[in-house]
Amino acid sequence: MEEIQGWKEKLLSQAGREILIKAVVQAIPSYTMNCFKLPLGLLCAEIESLIRKFWWGQKGDRRKIHWVKWKTLCLPKSEGGMGFKDLTLFNDALLAKQTWRLLHDKTSMFYRVFKAKYFPNCTIMEATNPNSASYAWKSIIKGREVIQRGTVWRIGDGCSVSIWGSRWLPAKHSPKIISPCTGALADARVSALLDVENRAWKEDVLDENLLSFEVEMIKKIPLSHTNQTDTLTWPFTPTGEYTVKSGYTFLQ
Repeated sequence: MEEIQGWKEKLLSQAGREILIKAVVQAIPSYTMNCFKLPLGLLCAEIESLIRKFWWGQKGDRRKIHWVKWKTLCLPKSEGGMGFKDLTLFNDALLAKQTWRLLHDKTSMFYRVFKAKYFPNCTIMEATNPNSASYAWKSIIKGREVIQRGTVWRIGDGCSVSIWGSRWLPAKHSPKIISPCTGALADARVSALLDVENRAWKEDVLDENLLSFEVEMIKKIPLSHTNQTDTLTWPFTPTGEYTVKSGYTFLQ
């Protein structure tokens, strides 16, 4: 961050400061944040402190009033902010991309190495985080939290998705079943709600066990005519693929 110290002495407009912060200062740690979780209380706070001082024109020990909270400045301009990045959230969004790669790109060397070492008998979503794990793996686990919070299951054969507890309803804000759990289906998978031969929902089972508005949502979920496995999708992009931009917006 030595660059900021040098810029403080230059005569820059507010617009010039904005461009330098976005194009240079907040871009410098991006490569590291793509692989590792930055320490919150030390590095992220220090970088953001330097950025704030530079933005408000502070020179040396001469303090200037910070008229707006940093969190407000990190909001999009359409919401009254300046569009600066919250480094902590951006770091998590970048790491979530690595988790997404481990979910879907199973031919890369990156996948084969981590698969063999940390989750040989399961997927990244069920993998553990042992104390002896590398810092790179612990960082990926932080990114996994973002994927767990935001993804929704696309139903195929229903064998991988629990009826209760999993996010599979086609609703962005409440994708989990909230109907009281019934004894007969307490530990059942979504496959128990499917008529496999006719590739249709068992409407009688739905009506007996779930609330009416959930039944209506489930009936609208299209089912494949061929036997497909369940897949995790990101509902905040048109393609269902995770992007860092959509992940950062989701975290904000």
